[in-house]
Amino acid sequence: MQNEQVLAVLSAVVHPDAKKDIVSLGMVEDLNVREDKIQFTLHFAKARDPFINSLRKAAVSAVEQAFPAYAGKVSVLVKEAAPKKTEKPERATSTGGIKNVIAVSSAKGGVGKSTVTANLAVALAQKGYRVGVIDADIYGPSMPKMFGVEGYTPLAETVDGKELILPAQSHGVKVMSIGFFIRPDDALVWRGAMATNALRQLIHQSAWGQLDFLLIDMPPGTGDIQLTIVQELAVTGALIVSTPQPVALADVVRGIKMYRAEGIDVPVLGLVENMAWFTPAELPENKYYIFGKEGVKQLAEKENLPLLGQIPLVQSVRESGDEGTPVAAGDTITGVAFAHLADRVLQQTEQRNQDLPATNRVVVK
Repeated sequence: MQNEQVLAVLSAVVHPDAKKDIVSLGMVEDLNVREDKIQFTLHFAKARDPFINSLRKAAVSAVEQAFPAYAGKVSVLVKEAAPKKTEKPERATSTGGIKNVIAVSSAKGGVGKSTVTANLAVALAQKGYRVGVIDADIYGPSMPKMFGVEGYTPLAETVDGKELILPAQSHGVKVMSIGFFIRPDDALVWRGAMATNALRQLIHQSAWGQLDFLLIDMPPGTGDIQLTIVQELAVTGALIVSTPQPVALADVVRGIKMYRAEGIDVPVLGLVENMAWFTPAELPENKYYIFGKEGVKQLAEKENLPLLGQIPLVQSVRESGDEGTPVAAGDTITGVAFAHLADRVLQQTEQRNQDLPATNRVVVK
C-alpha cells in the first residue's frame, strides 16, 4: 500500500471549523505505512482545538474502514501549537514609592505580633523614617485600636487620575485597616476570595506616597492571606514573632518553612522573642520567665537566624495598646527594647539589600 492511498482516504475527513479536509490543511504529517501498522501525526495549528479528539477518531475510522486489514493497527499522534502567552495588564497600584516591605508574622495567634508591628512602626518613625502599616489580619483587625484611630473614616483623593484611599495617621505612621470600613462589633463572614480581594484593595488603592518601610501585620497561619501578600508585593523580608514557650515555637518552625518554600522565597530577617520575661512595675530589675527562658533565642541559633530582639512583658505594654498609644512612643524599658529592635531591623534590611543585585538594591536614608 502506498502513502498516496492513505492520504486519499484522509482527504475525506473535514475539519468542522476550517471547512477543509485535514490533508489540504497540511495537518497530516509523518505518514508511515508498514505491513503491520499505519502511523501518522495530526498537527493542529491551534492550541486546545476543540475538535482534536473527534478528528483523531474520524481519521482512524476512515482508514480502518478503507483498509480492514489494518483494523486496530492505526496509530495517530496528536501535535498542537503551544498556547499563546498573553501578557497580564499591569495592576494600577499606589505602592511604587515604597522602598521596603516587611511582613511581621507568626504562625500562631496570641503571641503579640500586632503589638510588635505597631511599636516597631512607631520606633522606626521616631528615628526619622517614613513608615506605613497594613493591617492584613482581615478577620481580626487590631491596628485601629492600637494606634487610637478607631473612629477614623477613610476619605479618598485623586492622585494622577486615580482615586486613592487616605490612610489614617498616628504617631507619624500611616495606617490602613479593614477595621476602618466595618463596625467594631461586626463579624466578617467572608470566604477566602473575598478576604484576599479586600486585602488587594488595601494594598494597591491606598495613598501611601513615599515610604521607607511598609510593615504588614500578618494574620496567624500559613494560608491565603500570606500567599496573597507575597504575590502582590515585593516583600523585602519577614520578621517572625513568638513567645518562648514550646507550643508557640513549633508553629514558628512552620512559619519559617513557609517563607523558605519554593515559589515564595522570602528571606526571614530574624526572630523576635515577645513576652521574653515578666517584669513587675514595682520591681523593674526582676525578671520572671513565666513562658520559659530564651526559647526563641535557642530556635534562632538552630535555624541560623538572628534574634532581633527580646521584648519583656510589662503591664504598660497592654495598657498602651488598649489606650491607642504604642509604648514605643515613650521612654520606658519596653520603649528602649523596641528602639533596639528597630535598629536591628535596619541592619538586617541594609544587609538584605546589599545581598541583592545592584539593579534591585534599595537605599534607606
